Amino acid sequence: MQTHELIAHPAFPPLAVSSVEARVLQRDSQWLRVRWRIENAGRLFLPPFVGRKRRDQLWKTTCFEIFLKGPGAQSYTEWNLSPSEGWNAYDFEDYREGMRERHVPRAPDCTMRPGKAFAVFDGAIPASTISYDEQEMGVTCVLEEEGGIKSFWAMKHAKDQPDFHDPACFAARLAAPSAA
Repeated sequence: MQTHELIAHPAFPPLAVSSVEARVLQRDSQWLRVRWRIENAGRLFLPPFVGRKRRDQLWKTTCFEIFLKGPGAQSYTEWNLSPSEGWNAYDFEDYREGMRERHVPRAPDCTMRPGKAFAVFDGAIPASTISYDEQEMGVTCVLEEEGGIKSFWAMKHAKDQPDFHDPACFAARLAAPSAA
């Protein structure tokens, strides 16, 4: 298991959330499972349930994201996973260029467990939809709290404004899957 402490972008501080941790729980021949734990989540806004449907612009409210690319590659994939169970996946040819929806024959699983002290979001991406090889990875989230206050969390922030597509945000390595 890999655990990554996420940092709120300094230009957009959270209202009450004090920390976010993202943990890769599993990567095998079936799933890539990632868990986000949000501390002091009592004021977190959760979007309404829509079911396991592909949706655009999930990042406009509370949303959890995974970015993957081959080592040294320019092209990458963005996964958006929502507490609403809405989701989407996009392929990019280069930094914010050549965006298209990624073909995904099986929808990801999304499960939110809200709470006041902390909340947990689990996202599971079907392994058949991502490269089998080692990947550079970014795990991020947008958290909306009461009053529309949004904070942007990533392992690294390299710009004055939040930009999860920035190559600096691909700060982790995702090992090739285990044989399980």
